[in-house]
Amino acid sequence: LFASGDGRGTFVIVGVDPAAGSADAMVPRLRASTATALERIRPLHPEAVMRWTGDIVLNYDIARTSASEGQRAERRALPLTVVMLLVAFGTLVAALISVAAGVVGIVATLGVAAIIALHWPLSILLSNIVSMIGLGLGIDYALLTVSRFREELAEGRHPRDAAIRASRAAGHTILLSGCAVLIGFLALALIPLSELRSVAVGGALVVAFSVLVAVTLLPALLAMLGARVNAGRLPRRAAPTGASSERWRRWGRWVAAHPVMVLLVAGAPLVLLASQVRRMETGLPRSGWMPAAMESAQALADLGAVERTGVVHSLRVVVELPAGSSALEGDGWRAVARVGRALEADPRIEHVQSLPVLVGSDEPNLMLSSLVPVETRRTFVSEDQRAAVLEVLPRSAADFMEVTRLVRDVRASDLAAIAGLPGTTVSIGGMPAFNADYEDAITRRMPLVIGLVLGGTLLALLVGFRSVLIPLKALALNLLSVGAALGAVVLVFQDGHGIQLVGIDAGLGGLFPALPALVFCIVFGLSMDYEVFLVARVAEARNAGMEESEAIAEGLARTGGMITSAAAIMIVVFAAFMLGDFVMIKILGFALATAVLFDATVVRMAIGPALLRLAGRWNWWPGERRASVASARVDATRRLWGQ
Repeated sequence: LFASGDGRGTFVIVGVDPAAGSADAMVPRLRASTATALERIRPLHPEAVMRWTGDIVLNYDIARTSASEGQRAERRALPLTVVMLLVAFGTLVAALISVAAGVVGIVATLGVAAIIALHWPLSILLSNIVSMIGLGLGIDYALLTVSRFREELAEGRHPRDAAIRASRAAGHTILLSGCAVLIGFLALALIPLSELRSVAVGGALVVAFSVLVAVTLLPALLAMLGARVNAGRLPRRAAPTGASSERWRRWGRWVAAHPVMVLLVAGAPLVLLASQVRRMETGLPRSGWMPAAMESAQALADLGAVERTGVVHSLRVVVELPAGSSALEGDGWRAVARVGRALEADPRIEHVQSLPVLVGSDEPNLMLSSLVPVETRRTFVSEDQRAAVLEVLPRSAADFMEVTRLVRDVRASDLAAIAGLPGTTVSIGGMPAFNADYEDAITRRMPLVIGLVLGGTLLALLVGFRSVLIPLKALALNLLSVGAALGAVVLVFQDGHGIQLVGIDAGLGGLFPALPALVFCIVFGLSMDYEVFLVARVAEARNAGMEESEAIAEGLARTGGMITSAAAIMIVVFAAFMLGDFVMIKILGFALATAVLFDATVVRMAIGPALLRLAGRWNWWPGERRASVASARVDATRRLWGQ
């Protein structure tokens, strides 16, 4: 069990004292102890290596790797973001203000999260999500506010008046968009898992701070800067982002003239891609998804080379006997032995370790039991002798999804009845059992999460636009964006098509259980950004008296450049997180970047305007009717008073 076939490798199972402190304190001390041991061994064995692995060490390394990769992603994304904002705005000051707005939101969020963490443990995944969403969303909102401010300045308004008008116009859109994103993160908190609730806390905070910065600090700063916001202008770049674009106006008119053709050509590929979601396999991917640089991942690979990964991913079967029974004698001993025999009969299980197995007898034998060291007996039997532990090593522990299925099958086998002692209960623990429970918790709550996101977003849009059809259309388009993004994830990461381009050798065979929930809740809110940006401008154009087709063209002319610029920046931010070795974050970055790409191009620039044109005046029902009645009443009152 403990030695490799060639005798060159072995492993040691170390039991740690529960009072030794947290993993942060424990793991460095453990590694220091082996470093000292290696110094003694190296004179005789120069090539000797000692590596730590196991649940505690793996989680410790994943947390540290995740945090460091998030910081590297930020360093990669920020310079590229500044360059892209320079291209979008054409001025250095406007670009730097937008980046600063995103950074302020991130710093404020992490500060509050640090205070919360003093009282409530938070997952390290929070910092990755805060950096990813904070940069993308904060810069998006800043881009909208700064663009409106520069438009007002270009029309000759005083900086203070320009800031007020920009804040009023962009603020409503930003608040509505922020509510949509916030709803997604709040819904994520319904899943009773600390990791996802940490993401929900971080996401909700960074959305709130991004909105707060965009509607308070940023307008105040713009009012102070005034025309200096255009300082550092790039040569040959005169038109501010958000100004009317004839190219987008022509595109809007063409879409309005051919809505059915646009829907067929643009919608069919996305629907086909979204259909791949039906093949999604959730569960921990097969081996090879952990960062190769982690010592604990290397040690796990060493165990795999000698076919002993089951030591780390073992099942722990706890047999609790009825009152008056003892696991060291009589019926209690036989009950534990029967459970062990039933487990050994499963071809997926390589070895079952228990006290009856160590003694080598299914019948209690006090003489043989006394030969087992006291510490070993304490490993397998509780002090009151009413509970016994069986350590179960899976045969192919490298396939995490197969081990998870084994857990479910063992739980369904009714081991308590097999024990043959009335009142006996059997529980399954260990990392594979935790993974199964983790997946089940997400599956149980997903319908509630989806319902809350859809219902909350629908309500926010109903209030924001005073329309029935526009919110329903927005929900349908958001679902299409989410489905297309997840379909792309299935094709690339699960099936392996083109996966080498993202630095992974082969398809993973499955996707992390938390991934669909994360992608749905985040993408659904982010996708609403561009819907709100575009529809708000179309509504403004209609309120100014434009006919439906011209209003759509005007909305695209005003927002097309800004939406594509904002989307390009978001894609760069999310893509920066794909370059690390942490596969969960790599997949999430890919899913978000893909969703934004589809959403800002095909969905919002083609499918959305085509649907607006087909619906015509019904887009604005019943709000427009109420507005018309109110306007008529005002006109009648004025005529009555002779004004």
